[in-house]
Amino acid sequence: MTRQRKVILDELKKVKTHPSADEVYEIVRGVLPHISLGTVYRNLELLAAHGQIQMLRISGNQMRFDGNAEEHYHIRCTGCGRVDDVAMELVPGLENGLSDTAGYEITGCRLEFTGLCPVCRNTGREK
Repeated sequence: MTRQRKVILDELKKVKTHPSADEVYEIVRGVLPHISLGTVYRNLELLAAHGQIQMLRISGNQMRFDGNAEEHYHIRCTGCGRVDDVAMELVPGLENGLSDTAGYEITGCRLEFTGLCPVCRNTGREK
């Protein structure tokens, strides 16, 4: 693991905000001021491909990254786009019956919850 990749991984694990690649770039520049945006993008893709982070393809938003590589659910605010982890156990076998009904061979599952975060709910902000 290169020094740059290690810094990107370490900094991503420190935040719970599920940042975009541009946001990761800004965070990492605090430690490595001369790193390029392209280097950050390439390393995020490598870290995700090796299962060290999650690449979140959240509906309606740009790609985000999660330093927690364990499988878990996310919730997205429809008001401001904020993404948070959902503190609940995974539903075992959720996809088992789907292959019979849809005829698909299931290779993965992304379950996204949506709603209004506490800030948007209190300000009446909706999308």
